[in-house]
Amino acid sequence: MNRLQHIRGHIVSTDKYMNMAATLPSPLTTHVLNIAQGVPGANMTIILYLLDPISSVWNLLTTGITNDDGRCPGLIQKESFIAGVYKLRFETGKYWDAMGMTCFYPYVEVVFTITDPSQKYHVPLILSRFSYSTYRGS
Repeated sequence: MNRLQHIRGHIVSTDKYMNMAATLPSPLTTHVLNIAQGVPGANMTIILYLLDPISSVWNLLTTGITNDDGRCPGLIQKESFIAGVYKLRFETGKYWDAMGMTCFYPYVEVVFTITDPSQKYHVPLILSRFSYSTYRGS
């Protein structure tokens, strides 16, 4: 147990992750891959929203930054993961700016519907400076 706690401190840094529920595995995961350079999309800000079905307003759920592997662990706790329409916003413009490059898409928003919150959902982003792709993974 002590070794896991020690490793966790290296994986999840509290100063890098705001409002992240990193204690339990998230039922929603993502992975950013920079295919232009063949590396994970590290240090990219990701914001998760849930659409209010009555007011049609996007409610902020959490904000995080991808780790060195391009992943953002602890997006949402299982207890908070409900059926509904979600949006993942990837801050791609800031990501490329930090590397001294420009890009065509200043951000990417992926909107998806969760009908069965008991399942696990993986929404990766495959990215270059002038294109992106996403899909529902497992």
